[in-house]
Amino acid sequence: MTKSAPIAVKTADKVVEAQHDGYQLTDKDIKQLALTDEEYKLQTWEGLKAIIEENRLEELKRVPSDLKRYISWSHKTRKEYGTIQAFVLKERLGWTDLTAENPTPFASKADTKILVNDWPYGVALGILHLVVWTKVSIPTIQEPNPEAGDITPESRKLIRDFVQQTFIQHLSAENVLWFKNWASIQSVRSVEHIHVLVRGASDEFLKSVLDLEANGEMKCIGDLEREREEQENARISSDLS
Repeated sequence: MTKSAPIAVKTADKVVEAQHDGYQLTDKDIKQLALTDEEYKLQTWEGLKAIIEENRLEELKRVPSDLKRYISWSHKTRKEYGTIQAFVLKERLGWTDLTAENPTPFASKADTKILVNDWPYGVALGILHLVVWTKVSIPTIQEPNPEAGDITPESRKLIRDFVQQTFIQHLSAENVLWFKNWASIQSVRSVEHIHVLVRGASDEFLKSVLDLEANGEMKCIGDLEREREEQENARISSDLS
């Protein structure tokens, strides 16, 4: 197997050499990859609530083994599709045209899709991580740092109203959290999206809001990659026995 060339990863105070197929590792990624899954503590609902309320979104993390799979998957996907954005648009959203039916975010169902997050953060059992995609740009505060990309008060109200109508009125406020990643920590920048965390949601409710595959399954790509890895490991073990 060909070994990938090391890449220079810029961090706050140093440049770290890493070999992860062109994936730009952050300081957070490097620390996560040094952990085992057993060492990682799943993020609780109360912990997530505090992180979101205090806008400490950089503290949202993936389980180490999931992060490794994500890096590998990102490399394969970029080779095949060119960008992660191209994959999301074609395979997950099915959008060939980003022209919006309504200029207001979330105002039109035709401009909006709700999916299970393909690569969710490492949250406690019972918490489901959803992503709401929209064709409409969500205005952010550009000064003093556009990379921070925090949303404007008007955008916050639009999102809050959408989340209230779509999720909270069915699940109650104590079972719904939402956030929008800053531009600097978004993995897919070209298509607008927000994150919604829910707990206690029934299958019936999820089927009513999610854009499900034709077979009705709610598997995300991370689950499929994990299954593929387990099958490959089982095959290797069988060959060695």
